[in-house]
Amino acid sequence: MPQKSFRAALNEALHQEMAADPRVILMGEDVTGGVGGDGAADAWGGAFGVSKGLLGRFGPGRVLDTPITESAFVGAAAGAALTGLRPVVEIMFVDFIGVCLDQVMNQAAKFRYMFGGRARTPMVLRATFGGGARSASQHSQALYPLFTHIPGLKVVVPSSPADAKGLLINAIRDDDPVVFLEHKMLYDETGEVPDKSYTVPFGEARVVREGGDATIVALGRMVQRAEAAAKVLAGEGIQASIIDPRTTAPLDADTIVEFAEETGRVVVADESSPRCGFAADVAALIAEEAFGALKAPILKVTPPHTPVPYAPVLEEAYLPSAERIADAVRRVVRA
Repeated sequence: MPQKSFRAALNEALHQEMAADPRVILMGEDVTGGVGGDGAADAWGGAFGVSKGLLGRFGPGRVLDTPITESAFVGAAAGAALTGLRPVVEIMFVDFIGVCLDQVMNQAAKFRYMFGGRARTPMVLRATFGGGARSASQHSQALYPLFTHIPGLKVVVPSSPADAKGLLINAIRDDDPVVFLEHKMLYDETGEVPDKSYTVPFGEARVVREGGDATIVALGRMVQRAEAAAKVLAGEGIQASIIDPRTTAPLDADTIVEFAEETGRVVVADESSPRCGFAADVAALIAEEAFGALKAPILKVTPPHTPVPYAPVLEEAYLPSAERIADAVRRVVRA
């Protein structure tokens, strides 16, 4: 099976879905890369290179550069979805969601409910998230808990190239609004990705690794850090399972609870802020559904409740590390 980067997998998904369905369009700031180099259109394919080649193949009628006005083009995408198109709209950084949150939270997320199930909003909102790129507080947040909290949205956080492709294809084909979040530090990660078109269903967690001593629940980039921690722990005789939920809405609660019951020890690694975050949500779920099986307290490995620092040393200290995850597993195993 061919090796592809996370970025290439997303690009392939967009190419295949746009070729298969003329209703699929892409819109956002610089998605054609028109400001790059000598000013030639499609110079690099957007700020992160994900949309490269789409303009040349599908033309400016389906790959639309927009002004720097998220409220306008996200609102336009929601309206286009209501009228039969299947827009994929890109926000460079999820941190900019505040500019268009009303269009997402009070419009797209609620159309189906407000119109008695007769309206469909097949819209995908793609955005980058996460720290590690020295992009400072306004470009580095992990805001998937915010979207997960809003009824009517589906929220996807892939951690591997294969999942990125299959989940994005599934998102484009879905009839509800989907928030698809791409960790900017994963774009160059590589893995086996099939050439053919395929889908990864929402609400089905990936069992990354199985072990009987503890369960690590991790999302996005934290999956890689959990894997690094598990390798170190294996050398110490501690075998940890790793569960990647892949989507936070819907959430595969059954798999999380099943592994929590099997091991009796759980660590949740999460890049979002600790207050009302994903780790807190998972911990509450396990406490409610598997409390009797627990052999130790549930531990959360998260950043502190502060903005993401810009200074490299502080940013590294802020982000959950493999070392912190491994230490949390040691603590629950020894409890």
